[in-house]
Amino acid sequence: MPDPFADLLLRLRQDAGRTQEQQAEAINVVSGRDTMTRREISRYENFETIPTSHTIGHIAAACGVPSEVLQREAKAARARKRRGHADAGEDQDAVKRRTLLGGAAIGVSTAAEPWGRLAFALRQGAKIDRVAAIALIDRAADLHVQELSLSARRLQSTVESHLDAITAALPHAGEHERALTIAAGETAALAGWVAWDLGELDKADAYYKVTSQCATTAGHPPLRALALTYASYATSTPRAKVELLSQAARDVRGHGNATAAAWVLGRHAEEAAAAGDETGALRALERARFVYDFADHASEQAWVRFVTPYRMDSLALSVYGQLGRPELASTADTALGRLGRELPDGGVVVLGDLASALLRGGDVDQGVYVSRQFAAAAQAKPNTMGKERAQAIAASLPASEQELALHLAQFAA
Repeated sequence: MPDPFADLLLRLRQDAGRTQEQQAEAINVVSGRDTMTRREISRYENFETIPTSHTIGHIAAACGVPSEVLQREAKAARARKRRGHADAGEDQDAVKRRTLLGGAAIGVSTAAEPWGRLAFALRQGAKIDRVAAIALIDRAADLHVQELSLSARRLQSTVESHLDAITAALPHAGEHERALTIAAGETAALAGWVAWDLGELDKADAYYKVTSQCATTAGHPPLRALALTYASYATSTPRAKVELLSQAARDVRGHGNATAAAWVLGRHAEEAAAAGDETGALRALERARFVYDFADHASEQAWVRFVTPYRMDSLALSVYGQLGRPELASTADTALGRLGRELPDGGVVVLGDLASALLRGGDVDQGVYVSRQFAAAAQAKPNTMGKERAQAIAASLPASEQELALHLAQFAA
């Protein structure tokens, strides 16, 4: 017979609906390292080896069970292994403990998709130690930073695995419930953004809805603003987008939200310009620039790390370009000077807006030069926003740049 502890690890994995490879990935998400493998999971489940105490904590967090209980069962398993007999006639209380522990994660696996499992967990109330909670929260923030450099295809499974890890921990969150709920919402929003980038629109919408549910549960309006602003990119008309962004702007008032407010207001300006509301667009852009003077994008929410001065330049370029404003040329000069030789985080969007602005403003040579930089950056990290800009740039290039225009048009297709 298998050792009871090995059997417990097997049942915890199966109750979470994971393969051995997925279980290894979930544990790596919690630990923040890429060291756990499918082979190691197999060794645990066949009682060839017992996880270290450190790893036990990561397994507990990944499966949403109390760490101290799993540690106790591991300690007993080590004693049995030293004695050389795996099944030494345990008392019924020990068997009962493992039965209850093995069932702790069952509720999480009753929903078919990650957003459904998160919604289920939010309804369970709360009752993980501080170290595990902080690891989950920090990992959620780190994923938003990774989004700046990784493609959606590479990021999707990692984000969804981390969402599952937080979801499994939520029913046992105790005093960390609110912080973990916010981290879950931030992760769900990122999962939605990645899904949208991959063309999975229904999936993205479901993630945004559960993000808003997390915001309500945690009493944290900025989280709803994140969902609404991401959702604005997928909404069909500029006026509908402006409505979402108006609500988002109300959700990011107050201390600690300056960068988020600048982003939301900049997006509001961009969509107001697309809707033909010049006055509204210029007013929103002015407010965005004003509030950004008080912002620190590097120390506020992880999901606004991309709102660099370069990104604010690109929002202004987008607004002025759509409105045909005379400020376009001087703003493009400022952006070009700030950009220098370095490609910033989120550089695809920045370069795309700058290239479009230069071409619109008549600086064709510089516009073509930046368009080539954009093409290289967009190819390195393909995404929906890059494809949208590639299409616009291709249409604006001079006849002498037919090869570049064709390349960008094919990329956008």
